[in-house]
Amino acid sequence: MAVEIRRTLLHVQNTLIEEGRAVEPATKLVAALAIIKNPWFGMGYVENLRPAIIESGPVVGKLLTDMILDVTGDDLEGYGKASVVGMGGSLEHAQALTHTLFFGNQMRDAVNAKSYLAFTNTRGAAGCSMMIPLMDKNDGGRRSHYQTIHLTVPDAPADDEVIIAFGASIGGHPHHRIGDRYEDLAEMGRDVDNPAGV
Repeated sequence: MAVEIRRTLLHVQNTLIEEGRAVEPATKLVAALAIIKNPWFGMGYVENLRPAIIESGPVVGKLLTDMILDVTGDDLEGYGKASVVGMGGSLEHAQALTHTLFFGNQMRDAVNAKSYLAFTNTRGAAGCSMMIPLMDKNDGGRRSHYQTIHLTVPDAPADDEVIIAFGASIGGHPHHRIGDRYEDLAEMGRDVDNPAGV
C-alpha cells in the first residue's frame, strides 16, 4: 500500500527581537509537516507494524527532509521530530512512523548529524497542539539549541490520519544564558556517562 499524503505544510519563523533586544543574527525555526492516511486505520490491533513502517518511513522522511533543507541549506544546526495520530488510531501508530531509522536517518544522513532526534508523539483531534522539540544535531548537551516549535493544523489530524513532522533551527534560542549541560556536570563532580552519580 503506497503512502497516501493529503497535504504538506511548511512553517518558517524568524525571530528578530526577544526580551526587547535585537537578535543578531536573527534565528530561524522551520517545520515541515505531512498529513498522511494512517496505514493501520480500521484494522484493529495489528501485531506486526514493520511492513508499513519500512514502506512509509523513507518516503515521508525524504519528503520532509527536502522541505527543511530547501529553507536551511547547510546552515541547519538543530533538529527534532514529532507526530500526532488522529483519534481513530493508536499512539503506537504515531510512534511507529517516527521512531524508525527508515524515517529519522533520512534527516540524519542528509545533515551528517551525530545526535538522536528529540521527539514528541501524541494522539489528538483536528486542531490539537503539536510540539516539535529541537536539539543540536551534533551535541545533545548544548542547551542553546533546546527549543520547541509549537503548531496547530485546523483540520488535521482526521480520525484516520497522522501528522508527521521534522523541525529544524538555524541558531539557538535567542539570548541563551543558561549554560551547557557539561558545566553542571563539572560543578557537580559528575560525568556525561553517569550524570545522576549512581
